[in-house]
Amino acid sequence: MRAVNLLPAKKDTRDRRRQPNLVALGGVVAAVAVTAVMAMWFLNASGAVTDRQSEVDTLHAELAAIPAPNPRDTSGDALVTEKSGRLAALSAALGGRVAWDRLFREISLVTPDDVWFTSLQASAPAAAAADASAPATPGAFSIAGRTYSHDAVARLLSRLSIVPHLDDVKLEKSILGKADGRTVVEFTISAAVRSPGATS
Repeated sequence: MRAVNLLPAKKDTRDRRRQPNLVALGGVVAAVAVTAVMAMWFLNASGAVTDRQSEVDTLHAELAAIPAPNPRDTSGDALVTEKSGRLAALSAALGGRVAWDRLFREISLVTPDDVWFTSLQASAPAAAAADASAPATPGAFSIAGRTYSHDAVARLLSRLSIVPHLDDVKLEKSILGKADGRTVVEFTISAAVRSPGATS
């Protein structure tokens, strides 16, 4: 009878141990490739940042090399002196200005309905002389007009006397006459225009 060996051959076991695991080998290769790509990307980005930083440093050095302008002394500047003089002149001019629009509006508000003006003359107060303590000369104001009665002239006189910009309101003349076939009273009223500092 012939002997039969039922045990597995030792040669097969050795061959299986020698065969590499392809899945594990593929994973290692993929990990190495990803690491290499990431390293290349990092090196490129780092190089770009370094280039930009060196450019910024160069620009900062150029900016630091530019000399700063010398500060300008404006304490005795002619422009400042001229500006102060102009402001003073403007303030004086505005302070002595008569508000004609306000004066005429006030006169129109107090004029009775049955009175009309044929002429109106006004002049501004004269500025004071070089002596600041001397008062300014008041301006002149004169109205010529017509109405139907002496009572209307009296009403106009009393109303003009309450206008804040007028002083010394007085009747120069009041004459009964005819105009356009009707009996009218022709009158002339004069007053002084107050200087702006004297108005209330």
